[in-house]
Amino acid sequence: MDELLKTPLHAFHEANGARMVPFAGWSMPVQYTGILEEHRAVREAAGLFDVSHMGEAEVRGPEAAAFLDRILTNNVSKLVSGRALYALMCYDDGGVVDDVIVSCLAPERYLVCLNASNTEKDLEWMYGHAVGFDCTVEDLSREYALLALQGPKAAEILQPLLNHSVADIRRFDCLDAQIASMPALVSRTGYTGEDGFEFYVPAAKAQNIARMLLTGGERHGLKPAGLGARDSLRLEAGLPLYGHEISAHINPFEAGLGFFVKLKKAVHFIGRDALAKVKERGPSRRIIHFILDDRRIAREGADVFSGDKRVGQVVSGTLSPILQKPIGSALVESAAADAALEVNIRGKRLPLRRAKPPLHKAG
Repeated sequence: MDELLKTPLHAFHEANGARMVPFAGWSMPVQYTGILEEHRAVREAAGLFDVSHMGEAEVRGPEAAAFLDRILTNNVSKLVSGRALYALMCYDDGGVVDDVIVSCLAPERYLVCLNASNTEKDLEWMYGHAVGFDCTVEDLSREYALLALQGPKAAEILQPLLNHSVADIRRFDCLDAQIASMPALVSRTGYTGEDGFEFYVPAAKAQNIARMLLTGGERHGLKPAGLGARDSLRLEAGLPLYGHEISAHINPFEAGLGFFVKLKKAVHFIGRDALAKVKERGPSRRIIHFILDDRRIAREGADVFSGDKRVGQVVSGTLSPILQKPIGSALVESAAADAALEVNIRGKRLPLRRAKPPLHKAG
């Protein structure tokens, strides 16, 4: 078995009592004091996540924007320096290669954040499709550490350490800054449904920055948080996870992400024709979100029924620490998406209560 990779914050995790697990080839913290406590900290105060297992690719050159517009569904050419956007990278048939965040660092220079489990595949896809464009694609994954400070008190915790006014940083802004006099690319983005920031920092500086954030934020209720809370938070917020709500077999319109598919942009992007047909006729399947009024969790793969007909299956399921009820998402036939639905859990059918994310507020 290949040895697991370690992020630059591995010693920080050990010092803070993290329980480490294998994830996408990395040794990652699943929890510190407990998923419930960490989840609540993010909803009520703030949590600090290590997401340094994510990949980063820098695209630069005169045709960098044109290349990114060719491989991504969103309109990268409209980005100005200091702004970021969410986009999907698709196959010719409209299935998803990955979903990414693109930050415009300067004219002709972009940073693309890739999912950890897809980094190698994504880079090969980007290298192959960059041929013929006047730009370069460089893998910088090992040079960056990536931290996420998330929660309603994130701005208050960050401000004393940041050399910019937090109030001037809008959602999806990204800027070169300093945190405690150490360089960082700071973006007002995140994956929890809360206000927050993500910091791309030099790998060698990551532990110092993490320790200073944690020390300064303790009086505000800041806690280190692991992958367990990250998953329950994103599912409460209704945010997609690759391999679950989106995949090579689940296209953006089926996932409810059509807003990020710019069919009319100038560049003919990969997958456009297939996605245009899906939009015209309507997706045959849809991702729905639900709450269960029961103690049992509907896990991934559980069958969903409308009457006696199987119409889909659960793609994500967990317990909402806020609602103290099971929540989840399912891919179902569009014709049945608004009907009364049930999920089969160990031979027992339970009604799915449809809810629009954020699920912890819908409940």
